[in-house]
Amino acid sequence: MSSILAQFQRTRFAASSLAMASGESRNRVLASIAELIRVNSSEILRENQQDLDQMAIDHPMRDRLLLTQDRLYALALSVLSVMQLPDPTGQVLSKKMLPNGLDLSKITVPLGVVGVIFESRPNVTIDVASLCIRSGNAVVLRGGSDAFHTNTILVKLIHLALEKHGFSTDLVYLMPTDRVHVTTLLTAVKYIDVIIPRGSEALIQRVRKESLVPTIETGAGVCHTYVAASADLSMAVAIVVNAKVSRPSVCNSLDTIIVHQSIAAEFLPLVAEPLKAYSVKIYADDIAHNTLEKVGYPYLEKAVESDFGREFLDFACSIKVVQDLPEALAHISTYSSRHSEAIVSSDEKEAQFFLSTVDAAAVYWNASTRFTDGGEFGLGAEIGISTQKLHARGPFALEKLVTEKWIGIGQGQIR
Repeated sequence: MSSILAQFQRTRFAASSLAMASGESRNRVLASIAELIRVNSSEILRENQQDLDQMAIDHPMRDRLLLTQDRLYALALSVLSVMQLPDPTGQVLSKKMLPNGLDLSKITVPLGVVGVIFESRPNVTIDVASLCIRSGNAVVLRGGSDAFHTNTILVKLIHLALEKHGFSTDLVYLMPTDRVHVTTLLTAVKYIDVIIPRGSEALIQRVRKESLVPTIETGAGVCHTYVAASADLSMAVAIVVNAKVSRPSVCNSLDTIIVHQSIAAEFLPLVAEPLKAYSVKIYADDIAHNTLEKVGYPYLEKAVESDFGREFLDFACSIKVVQDLPEALAHISTYSSRHSEAIVSSDEKEAQFFLSTVDAAAVYWNASTRFTDGGEFGLGAEIGISTQKLHARGPFALEKLVTEKWIGIGQGQIR
């Protein structure tokens, strides 16, 4: 524990050098990281395979852990995209002169040292490091043991980029994966300015309960799509299938399909066919179960209470048939994690009511929940999707990795 705290102290000390560095010098580090990812892709994939070899083939987190040449190429591009974003530090938010002549201004400054706890997804290592470096923040990373080899090689490359441009490698610290050290991080109030958990509900709950350091939650995604009575059914099928199967292991994928009862008999067989092609297991309420049973849907279970409000992270979902929009809204209010919710409807009044009523970080009308992503929103890479309401909500990216500082310039004023 003492060695961990000593490293936190070194990271804290190094943070000021990055905060004072120019945006151009930070960008040079990012350019080197992107290049090192491309040049060392074979080595990264070998290390990633070591992690994959220790995970069951059918484990729902396997897709999150998996890196490929295409994913590494996309990861390098995401680093370059962060370089193109405006420097979020040093922005003058307000400026005024007090009656006594004191010149006051409020500017944006880095948060300081950002601690991120995450599971399974090694791309988070690069995303978080690039965002923190661009915004002048040092970062402490605590990844899961299932991605140990991949995270280690990625941080090694980040350190090479930092050293090349004269920065301390202490700016990006990868913690050991021992669970006992999580408590050390959560209580390191002298060295860590903010904790960001990114992972399972169990992880987020632990951080919420134990952290003495301020936290920004990037919560689990329990996402619903409501197919209204007026929906264009072909559009609804495309949206639902995309939200469920395009990448089921991520937090913005669909978990529950809510269907108006007047169209259930027509819509459910239509959506069942493409879902069957992906072997999607459906946990259906009584009405949906009867309908899908009649058409011989092979991956069908009767839903129980725990199948609603469940983040599946796999080729599985639940279905709820409702009488009207109020019942759909009530279901979402009860079971949503307030991440991303969607309605498919041709009734503008109904859709606008849904958009204004649903309490979530992102709401959609006639679009897939899979769009909730920093890159898709034009924010570059993201640290996660914040489901809370303070400081950041929705894709938590570069623009939110700063805080504010007041600066007063006087000529001897006293109070």
